[in-house]
Amino acid sequence: MFQLIAILCRWLFVFYIAFFLWQGVEYLLSERGLRRRDGKTAAVLQRVMIVMTHVTAFAILAYDPASASIRPGAVLVGGLGLAFVVLGQAAAELVYRKSCPLLWNGMFFLLDIGLIMTERLSPADAGRQLAYCAVGLAAVLLAPPALKLINRSDKLAAAYMASGLVLLVLPFFVGVSKYGSNNWISIRGFSFQPSEAVKFLLVFFLASVFGKNADAEKGARFKRLIFPGAVTAAYIGVLFLQNDLGTALIFFMGFMTMAYIFSGSEPLFVGGLLAASGAVWFAYGKIAHFQTRVVAWLNPWSDPYDKGYQILQSMFAIGTWGLLGSGLTRGVPELVPVVRSDFVFSGICEEFGSLFGIGLIGIFVMIFYRGINISLRCERPYPGLLAAGFTCVLAFQTFLILGGVIRLIPMTGVTLPFISAGGSSAVVCMAMVGIVQWARAE
Repeated sequence: MFQLIAILCRWLFVFYIAFFLWQGVEYLLSERGLRRRDGKTAAVLQRVMIVMTHVTAFAILAYDPASASIRPGAVLVGGLGLAFVVLGQAAAELVYRKSCPLLWNGMFFLLDIGLIMTERLSPADAGRQLAYCAVGLAAVLLAPPALKLINRSDKLAAAYMASGLVLLVLPFFVGVSKYGSNNWISIRGFSFQPSEAVKFLLVFFLASVFGKNADAEKGARFKRLIFPGAVTAAYIGVLFLQNDLGTALIFFMGFMTMAYIFSGSEPLFVGGLLAASGAVWFAYGKIAHFQTRVVAWLNPWSDPYDKGYQILQSMFAIGTWGLLGSGLTRGVPELVPVVRSDFVFSGICEEFGSLFGIGLIGIFVMIFYRGINISLRCERPYPGLLAAGFTCVLAFQTFLILGGVIRLIPMTGVTLPFISAGGSSAVVCMAMVGIVQWARAE
């Protein structure tokens, strides 16, 4: 009976996410005056879908068919998670009075899917993941007062630059290596990536420098790119030495996006992309770790039990059970290496189905669209640059990991925003959304 319920619930999950996305479209149409219905109704219905997804998933996860009993741990995590989703959304909208509900709803939906997958794959870590989400929410709620203090200050650029460089070089002295990259710091069992915090510092640094020079003549703006470009290049150089190529690409695209907004120069943007292509080619010839990933991407069948094993397992997980998946708890996503972090999308597609996975991509697109929309509507350069920078960082990180998982591009070893297990990633991604929401009110 339980197996039948899990199979039937596949249709419910697809309905939940499809209805969620449709209400996002309804909200946008209402915002533009193309629907008579108030957009608030669409936002409320989206929240209902989040709650229904959470309740349905944890009802399945809380039952242990082997012993025909209820799992108290899953019930506790499910109850606390439901409180986090409901109360967290209410608190966020209370603090950010002029915020966009689509951003909050999209963020909480993705966070909830991440919590569901953590409970599914590693129940012992679900409570910790929920605690990380709570810390991220606290950072979001406390951000406005801090942002008010630095809102109009262009004197902190040097502090951002120096702090970022110090954090990046720390792993050379007290770091540990994971998954081929020496970019982690471990203290008493707690591991984190300093580069996650440096994403913040780099975007703040660039927004401070470019915002300060926004009134310069267009011809003079090119000279103003030299110093921030050199700083970004130094950051990327450190990441190359740590074999953290994914984060290096994210930093580069964040810089190129903000530099293009500042300068308005298409040749500069194209030239930067060509230079990046040359740097990637150079890295391929020099870094064995990168060569291994490229070989696995080009032909995983050449070494299916070693170099190609991970990507092949990911492809099997995504494609084996079709559009609706095997049903929550009925698959074997644990056969995919690193499925809790880098390859969590593969596990989701295996049990929730490819249609649900496409829906998740739709939610990411909704978040990125609103982020860019907020950036374009900002009246002052500084908040507009912050919104554009953080939206670009989130968007390109999502593209890198999803592209790697489905074998569109080589794997780069970054996390899927909001969904992958891990504390630093969840906190940083949530804070980025908070800053974008703050920019909307400026």
